[in-house]
Amino acid sequence: MSSAVLLAEHEEATRSFLERHLAQDGFEVFGVQDGEALDLIERICPDLVLIGDPEGLELCRRLRERDHEIPVIVLGAQESDPVDRVRAFDRGCDDYLDRPFHYDELVARIRAVLRRAAPPESERMVAGEIEIDRATRRVTVGARRVLLPTKEYELLLKLASDPPRVFTKDELLRDVWGFRAQARTRTLDSHASRLRRRLGGDYVRNVWGVGYCLLTE
Repeated sequence: MSSAVLLAEHEEATRSFLERHLAQDGFEVFGVQDGEALDLIERICPDLVLIGDPEGLELCRRLRERDHEIPVIVLGAQESDPVDRVRAFDRGCDDYLDRPFHYDELVARIRAVLRRAAPPESERMVAGEIEIDRATRRVTVGARRVLLPTKEYELLLKLASDPPRVFTKDELLRDVWGFRAQARTRTLDSHASRLRRRLGGDYVRNVWGVGYCLLTE
């Protein structure tokens, strides 16, 4: 599974270089200017943020103010000094690399930070090609990232907890929606249908008259 890296870099040549080579090394890269970074972070939930903009320390500070646990690496400016490094760590960065930097060292640091930030295996659920990181709510099918609204995500969690067991509709309505009695509603069916479309393929199976299950093969 590829890791998503948000790259906030003001130098176009450096941004283009890093986008190209990081992608070749197996990362999913989103290159942006600093001012666009926060909005994009909310949408894509990257695994790591790589900050190279002059205002990068402010971006790091705002990320931590919003309680984001996303690891951050700062690329220092050409004229940076030890004080800049200390300030970057004070604002919550996880690593700092001076310019000019060697690309291979940067990749090694990215992978090291990702290993330290990886959730324990107990936070991961794997059901065939579907992988769920409960710590970050990240869902992937194969190498494809899937963004799910809250109830569809919770429905997937329930189905993935014991595939290919068939969960009855009453079970799912109780455990996902909190219904305490049998109810006539299309809520489950409509959410299951949308979840099936988002995942692609035939992972979510409707067992007629009983409920739903998750197929992993």
